[in-house]
Amino acid sequence: MSLHSSEPERAAADTRLSLDEMALVEALRRGDEAAFVALVDRYQGSMLRLAMAYVPSRAVAEEVVQETWLGVLQGIGRFEGRSSLKTWIFRILTNRAKTRGEREGRSVPFSSLAAADAEESGPTVDPDQFHPPDHPQWANIWVSYPKRWDELPEDRLLSRELGARVQAAIDALPLTQREVITLRDVEGWSSEDVCNILAITETNQRVLLHRARAKVRRAVDQYLQEDQVTPE
Repeated sequence: MSLHSSEPERAAADTRLSLDEMALVEALRRGDEAAFVALVDRYQGSMLRLAMAYVPSRAVAEEVVQETWLGVLQGIGRFEGRSSLKTWIFRILTNRAKTRGEREGRSVPFSSLAAADAEESGPTVDPDQFHPPDHPQWANIWVSYPKRWDELPEDRLLSRELGARVQAAIDALPLTQREVITLRDVEGWSSEDVCNILAITETNQRVLLHRARAKVRRAVDQYLQEDQVTPE
């Protein structure tokens, strides 16, 4: 299955302009400064966090975001409303961020990463966590179940160090997994929005998100186990 959906599929799945967006587009075309400021306030934070998935530093991500806003202002007159305004803006962002990331050495070309992610077939959970298939009683059953995070003290779950470990695990993911988990789990976007903006199928979105979550979970579990070891 191709990683990318066809143009007709994306057009059919994409969200049309809402009344709010239609009014906002018209205001932007009139040069309404307040409308532009409202748009920046709405999306600036999400744009910066997503740009950082592609480039090596916050400073470069900020430049990408500024370039994106310039592209929005320059292109708003040609915006035809065949996608939502949000989708259009974030496609501009991801295209610029990918190009800048390749130039800055943050990543190899996106097409190579997409192919690698699509073909990845290794287990998302360490096979050593299960009894072997020939076990006389517990074949393929967990040796020990993963620790439930909801049983951890709240201060542990909200600690700055744990948050840093989660972000480090996300940063270490392949690009397509990194961008999907950033949009879904960090930004809280719907699967439909993610598919529209990244131009991927729903099936691939689910696979990429599953793999990304499994790797982040594994990294966090390892950190929690290390933290429980009492130094001699």
